[in-house]
Amino acid sequence: MRRRALLASAVAAVTALGLTACDQGSDRDQPAAEVSGGTAAKPLVTLDTPMEKPDLVLTDSQGAKYDLLEKTKGHPTLIYFGYTHCPDVCPLTMANIAVAVKQLPKAEQKDLRVVFVTSDPERDNPAALKKWLGGINKDFIGLTGRFDTIQAGARSVNIGIEKPVKKKNGDVVSTHGAQVLLSSPKDDKIHWLGMQEATADNYTTALPKIIKGQNP
Repeated sequence: MRRRALLASAVAAVTALGLTACDQGSDRDQPAAEVSGGTAAKPLVTLDTPMEKPDLVLTDSQGAKYDLLEKTKGHPTLIYFGYTHCPDVCPLTMANIAVAVKQLPKAEQKDLRVVFVTSDPERDNPAALKKWLGGINKDFIGLTGRFDTIQAGARSVNIGIEKPVKKKNGDVVSTHGAQVLLSSPKDDKIHWLGMQEATADNYTTALPKIIKGQNP
């Protein structure tokens, strides 16, 4: 029991503190993301206490209102907070998920919801999200809106994001949590976290179980 409690505490610390600082400047050679807060014991972690999905009503990549709780109700759902100008972590994470989704039967692909919520809404308008996600998986959902609304939604699930900051050299630094939130269709709660270390193979193995509401 003590070991389980320590693991739960470690996961909570990673969730709250595992932030990725992504610099996006004008140079073609982008710096790698800097990550703090340690790593989890597994690439996919089962939470001892499930979390409610963030109560967010935003604008999707088609320019339409998107109520996240309503639109994802009863569907297995993956939620990730990031931004399209991210040079490394965000595109790699979404690409890993896309590879895994393609391995699923068509019916399960249709049932699954993959939601990308921007942490940089000033630049990530619906058109930018549509273009970026279209190069990864056109069925993935992109959401944008007011930064304070997005930040509050992220904080409700222990994902830290900070408002992008423009440095003197013109680079923009956006700091955001690197975890993927995975919810069960059985109760619409977040039961699992995909850590930054999770690979396409990890998601390929986990998604068929998550879609059925089972621990991966």
